[in-house]
Amino acid sequence: MKTTILSLAVAACAACCIADEAPVQEAPKAPREAAARRRMPPPGMGSRGMKARPFGKLSDGRETKIWRLTSPGGLVMDFTDYGGRLVRAYAPDRFGNLADVTIGWNTPEEYEKYGFCAGTLIGRFGNRIKDGKFTLDGTEYQLAVNEDGNGRHCNLHSGPKGWDDKVWNARTYRKGPVQCIEFTCVSPDGDMGFPGTVNAKVTYSVMPDNSWRVDYEATTDKPTVVNLTHHSYWNLAGESSGTVLGQELQIFADEYTQTDGGLIPTMNAPVAGTGFDFTALRPIGAMMDWMKAQDALKPMDGWYDHNFVLRGAPGEMKKCVFMRDPASGRTLEIMTTEPCLQMYGAQNFRDDMPAKAAGRNLCPFAAVALETQHYPDSPNRPDFPSTVLRPGETYRSTTIYRFGVSK
Repeated sequence: MKTTILSLAVAACAACCIADEAPVQEAPKAPREAAARRRMPPPGMGSRGMKARPFGKLSDGRETKIWRLTSPGGLVMDFTDYGGRLVRAYAPDRFGNLADVTIGWNTPEEYEKYGFCAGTLIGRFGNRIKDGKFTLDGTEYQLAVNEDGNGRHCNLHSGPKGWDDKVWNARTYRKGPVQCIEFTCVSPDGDMGFPGTVNAKVTYSVMPDNSWRVDYEATTDKPTVVNLTHHSYWNLAGESSGTVLGQELQIFADEYTQTDGGLIPTMNAPVAGTGFDFTALRPIGAMMDWMKAQDALKPMDGWYDHNFVLRGAPGEMKKCVFMRDPASGRTLEIMTTEPCLQMYGAQNFRDDMPAKAAGRNLCPFAAVALETQHYPDSPNRPDFPSTVLRPGETYRSTTIYRFGVSK
């Protein structure tokens, strides 16, 4: 399928929305009307879109801020220092119309209330660690067991006070046409039960080709484990448009990781002949009946919360995902240096969860999370690629999200 990125002229559409308030989502325009909009001259924006604005207070009184970064190709993204979250991502469709294609909320209080790690940085360790414990260099470390019940007993995403709960230090800068925001934090020795003081830096770059690049770095003063990811949810039709079951997905993986009833990895298995086969582009919901019929998937409510083993070597930039919304033509390509991808299908979203759009709610299957990372429970599995970080080493990882359109 030939995918094209909208030309710089689409910035006119984005420029209409580059204000302190969120852009308004609109129904697709007819080609002639959309073309007229694209011809509108964009006003000079200077650097005002990268200036911090108040985002609100957390329940403990901490103040948070939000920044807007834009691409000349039309992409508009809002980030907050609260957990390094992606709050909004406005991407153009085939006619140049913008829609917010990521799940989140409008206030810090809503993120605290509804959770689901929506749009946040995850650290020190993304995904699950069995029984919340691991042994490193002969010493056993006990973490919080924050997922307990329904057959599960593990540490999930580092615990109840992970890096998603931190208010990160932030600075914005430009590299030519590229707008960047750098988030940094210090995680002290013993933080959440993990050893070592870790200095982390995560840089977001919004590129002229409508790509969002995420570069992760971390160092430590004691041996520890690190597995960083971003927990964004995607709905290419718009964040309050209903389910993503009819949107199409391709994952460049020939194997997925089976789990026990506690969602802890057991073994890798071929995707061929299963509901995990996304080797060719297909609707996300096409294998729903197969998924519901599998007793082994009942702990996941008969849906996706699984690790996919990507083709290519760890540390090598590789194709990871291609996603498409047939109605709008919006596409999302993901490339990563990570060895794996965790897919979570938002089956536990609720109808009473508000969307960002006024008067609209979310629903089960309202989005899909596609988290580039190392294997779950890696610290307890020497057969998996190592997540150990030692003094003198630098953890590095890059994931790129490229938004486009198809005809």
